[in-house]
Amino acid sequence: MTSFPPGTPGSEPADLLHRLGSGRYFNHEFNVETIKIALGEQAVSDRPDLMIATTLGSCVAACIHDPVRGIGGMNHFMLPDVPASELEGEGLAAHYGSVAMARLIKSLLTAGAEHGRLQVKLFGGGRVIDSSYDIGGLNSRFALEYVRAERLILAGHDLGGDSARRLHYFPHSGRALRRLLRPEAAADTVIHERRLFTRLSRPTGAGGGKGAIDPGAPSEPGGI
Repeated sequence: MTSFPPGTPGSEPADLLHRLGSGRYFNHEFNVETIKIALGEQAVSDRPDLMIATTLGSCVAACIHDPVRGIGGMNHFMLPDVPASELEGEGLAAHYGSVAMARLIKSLLTAGAEHGRLQVKLFGGGRVIDSSYDIGGLNSRFALEYVRAERLILAGHDLGGDSARRLHYFPHSGRALRRLLRPEAAADTVIHERRLFTRLSRPTGAGGGKGAIDPGAPSEPGGI
């Protein structure tokens, strides 16, 4: 059985090595080895004893699964479309949905999945940043449209609302569990997202530019 967890050189295609999850630990609640992914990362595996986890505020994660092959993967992106300034080289391109979705699908196909069997579950897109611009809604709409345009199977989605989420995904079975987080539990995630949104939404420099997204002034995230 082929699997693609981090920390095992030679087990992943070369183009996956730098995009696998940044953390790895044993989750005693679920009794499984766990890969934690952050913004711009992904993980792919067919191991039944492995879980992928992440925490989402305005960001969206796509869990994509081939039920026949028994392989799945998850990504984590923060804005829909990559700007031209990020197209050359790796940069921060994987932080954007258009790149993150294409890379995850490519990774799954490389590992033996078939496009026509791919089932997608979408999570996140909460309105947790105080701003006139609904970043979570933009991410959610992009993800749903991407699934439709690529003729993938939408197996389920949990998008929107005003709470951050913690997501646990079992790539071998395709099972996904999400938990809504109280504001205090999601504070670090929201602060991190706000800082990165500020950085990525100002392509013309510190003063911003046409079309830049204003993440708003610091505020408490929405809760349940």
